[in-house]
Amino acid sequence: MLWVDCTANIDRYNTADKIASLVRKVREVGFNTIVFDVKPISGQVVYPSQLAPKLRAWKGKELPADFDPLGAMVREARANGLSLLISLNAFSEGHRDFRVGPGYETPELQTVLYEPQPMARIDTGAAVHRFPISEAANPPQLIPESLHVFNDSSRRPQPTPGNFAVTIDRNFRIVDGFESGGFGSALPTIPRGGSLLAGNGPAGEFLRQHALPGRKLEIVADPVFVPISARPRQQVPLMMNPTHPKVVERALAVLGEVVANYDVDGVLYDDRLRYAGMNADFSEPTRAEFEREVGRRLTWPNDVFRYTFTPDFRRGIRPGPYYQWWLEWRAAKLTEYVRAARTIVKSKRPQAVFGVYAGSWYGEYAGIGSNYAAPSFEGGFWFATSEYRRSGFADSLDLLITGCYYPTATVFEAMETDVSIGHSVEYAGYLSNQIAGDRAWTYAGIMLMQYPADPQAFGRALAAACASTQGVMVFDLSHDIDRYWDVMAAAFRVPARAPHMNPQELSRIRSRRAEEEAKGRLPGPLVVAAGAPGTGQ
Repeated sequence: MLWVDCTANIDRYNTADKIASLVRKVREVGFNTIVFDVKPISGQVVYPSQLAPKLRAWKGKELPADFDPLGAMVREARANGLSLLISLNAFSEGHRDFRVGPGYETPELQTVLYEPQPMARIDTGAAVHRFPISEAANPPQLIPESLHVFNDSSRRPQPTPGNFAVTIDRNFRIVDGFESGGFGSALPTIPRGGSLLAGNGPAGEFLRQHALPGRKLEIVADPVFVPISARPRQQVPLMMNPTHPKVVERALAVLGEVVANYDVDGVLYDDRLRYAGMNADFSEPTRAEFEREVGRRLTWPNDVFRYTFTPDFRRGIRPGPYYQWWLEWRAAKLTEYVRAARTIVKSKRPQAVFGVYAGSWYGEYAGIGSNYAAPSFEGGFWFATSEYRRSGFADSLDLLITGCYYPTATVFEAMETDVSIGHSVEYAGYLSNQIAGDRAWTYAGIMLMQYPADPQAFGRALAAACASTQGVMVFDLSHDIDRYWDVMAAAFRVPARAPHMNPQELSRIRSRRAEEEAKGRLPGPLVVAAGAPGTGQ
């Protein structure tokens, strides 16, 4: 299948003639399915809607107000014998870089992030003194409102009248203090495993008065709770709160509207079917609901986790007593949503495929609340308790597509080039297939832009994807695709029907797997090799 991203390809589908030409080309090359992204992260849609604003333009490319590209895509797919799936972003309702999207109009529904405010803490015995530390290490200049941490010797500040600096060792012990931040032109030595803290104005005076050699200067974290729009550096999508009833209601309504109005073969949720991160959602409504779940008032957020800092300013977390319960509860909430969404799709179009796209490195997904595994999956992941496994939603899917976005095609190729085998299309596909556990068809997604200088390497990736899963998704039409058409035509020269278009076969496979599991005939142990952070997200 070929993925057609909404915003990146707007000038490829903004007229009926362009859509007709595109669909013919896709068919000629040998694809049997198109995935058309109709609700991008901006929260806008490309079709007429009573619920969501229409996308009119993107980066200077226009989509005529009176043109319905989804309707045209449905007609052309039917005329050319292709399967058409649509993709929606569930919980993203805005785009950071352009500040567009309905989510900006409802800040109370945006996800609330739990962020650490680093603080210097000095206990003199008589009193505890604290001062804020800038979040960014090694800044080019000092500001008086904050202390600044330097853990890179090449970026230490030059001695300046009015500055004051101290060094701390790996145990937070103050080694020495430096008026003006140094001795003449000599810069302080940063202890191994420690750092240098510098300040001017009030920040410098704090160090001058309280940071005496031999004392401890600890770097601690105060909790700060902010809507995601107040932290634009976090990520591009404006993520909403998946536990808020109004967010869930809107997302399901948008889904129901488009499935009712268009004769599509299926629906996929893109990777924004998740929480914004481990630090989301920490809003008061979510807190109240989680406290009802655990049955007690919590010390918030420390009972879930608290942030920590090392002496050299590396950030970590310390799990609280309800950390694992938090992971399990968030995963269960998203699984509730997936099941509700499936019910809507099947009620409107019983034969339509329902699926999701997710990143292939499953080890990251507990942090964003998405458990796309089969409920029976046992893979040795640290977070996968029996309760967590119960939240697996693969059995609510017909199709699982994972982003196996690696430039290395096979495990053998990875070994030859000294790359982790987990960073290969073949292994990522294998892992995804094992995680789905025959509950859903599994397709490996590969990204065209990862093979810019070697279309033949892309061909090997196609083969690896199809060998390790039941199909392949190619992302994306906008990625200089013309140089790859011949490779794809060679790979797809034998026509084939997409597995997801055969629901009876999936039912048979599920039944056979259930029978085997009931007899205790479980698959062999999973070979676990870590994937790359962010792969496919």
